[in-house]
Amino acid sequence: MTAACRQLRLRCTVQAMYTHDWYHLVAQRLGRVQLPTTSPPDDRRPAAVALLLRMNGSGPELFFIERAHHPDDPWSGNIGFPGGRRDPDDATLRHTAERETREEVGIDLGSAVCLGRLSDIVGANLPVRVSCFVYGLHQTIAPQLSDEVHDAFWYQLEALQAPHRQIIATVRFGERELQAPAIDLGLPGKMVLWGITYRLVSQFRELLESGEERQVPYELPL
Repeated sequence: MTAACRQLRLRCTVQAMYTHDWYHLVAQRLGRVQLPTTSPPDDRRPAAVALLLRMNGSGPELFFIERAHHPDDPWSGNIGFPGGRRDPDDATLRHTAERETREEVGIDLGSAVCLGRLSDIVGANLPVRVSCFVYGLHQTIAPQLSDEVHDAFWYQLEALQAPHRQIIATVRFGERELQAPAIDLGLPGKMVLWGITYRLVSQFRELLESGEERQVPYELPL
């Protein structure tokens, strides 16, 4: 084996160990989330999304989609996670998140690591209850966009946390204009990150910044 090959192998091993350790930390943080044991008795429609993570040389990144632009869709052009409403054939909400991710962006999460689940979010403008499942990817898969998705991209977690990106933005929802907390992604032609996705990202950030952990029976493959 040449010196260059040995050096490349060492870099790959270090990257795998770094990824494994960070995913383990995320799983420990998610292990302290109190999840509902039964479905709440309300008329909100159940939905589920997938928060996808990957590691690269500059740190962890999150996967976002830009919804397709339709004049009759209140979420037209919004930035979010892949996901959607639960179908009657979905055995669980996790199945919903995985099915929608496969249908919207062509990513099969069967080989990904499910690290846990965030607390459910109730919609402020629509009667929906959203469950968010967090996945760690060891291989990046090129997305295959459906007609429901205009674009898909990875974004650094560190950049999401930058103070200068935390703003109060004027956003449109249907025929209304709202003032809402948001994250300015700084991407030309794209909307700010707001609404349910903003609240899920904020919850994820707060969990990572928390020092509390609960041991969970979880083993992450390299």
